[in-house]
Amino acid sequence: MLSLNLLKVRLFWRALRAKSERLKAYYLAQKAILATNVMEAPLLAIDLEMTGLDAQFDQILSIGIVPIENGRLILSKAEHKLVKIEGSVGQSAAIHGILDHHLDGAVSPEVAMAWFADKCHGQILVAHHSPLDLAFLQKGLSVHFHQTVKLMAIDTLGLEKRRLMRQHEVLKEGALRLGASRERYGLPVYAAHNALIDAIACGELLLAQISAIGQGDKVSVAEVLS
Repeated sequence: MLSLNLLKVRLFWRALRAKSERLKAYYLAQKAILATNVMEAPLLAIDLEMTGLDAQFDQILSIGIVPIENGRLILSKAEHKLVKIEGSVGQSAAIHGILDHHLDGAVSPEVAMAWFADKCHGQILVAHHSPLDLAFLQKGLSVHFHQTVKLMAIDTLGLEKRRLMRQHEVLKEGALRLGASRERYGLPVYAAHNALIDAIACGELLLAQISAIGQGDKVSVAEVLS
């Protein structure tokens, strides 16, 4: 976990080097949120489905988002986009259930990234195992903005790992998966591998985690960023 001051410096320099006013505004908006109580901060829970796990070679198939405002998931603003890909989904369909014909009405990667850039402005991202999702999004947004884009997120997997390690628990295989993590907080089981459902599940998990971590005290965004 990085200090608040270091996070602010990083975002300041990213804003300074931004070629786009929109990207500059994105970084500065994040900088302004860092000290905010996470239960009051504007958050955006996200999840992706991809053709594989390598951001250099695989492609985004779908993006699910749900805003979190004042500690509440705003389901009326939840959205899900299917994204066109080059070639076939191949064997990855066995994991996410998205078939080639499901993408007939999908948006292009360019449209998807423009949409996501707009939706995440002024929001702190939340994801389960965020490095994976961020790698794909950074690649797409870097094409959109014509320069390298760096994203930050609250990683619910990372939060859960730190919590369990503080309790000196043995981390068994699969213990940090989204469903297993939710189960420890008594959250319901949802059907997996749908980007929107998993984004909602991730958002709910974060709220349960913050409630457990905070114990009535305020927890800032910077304290829970990965």
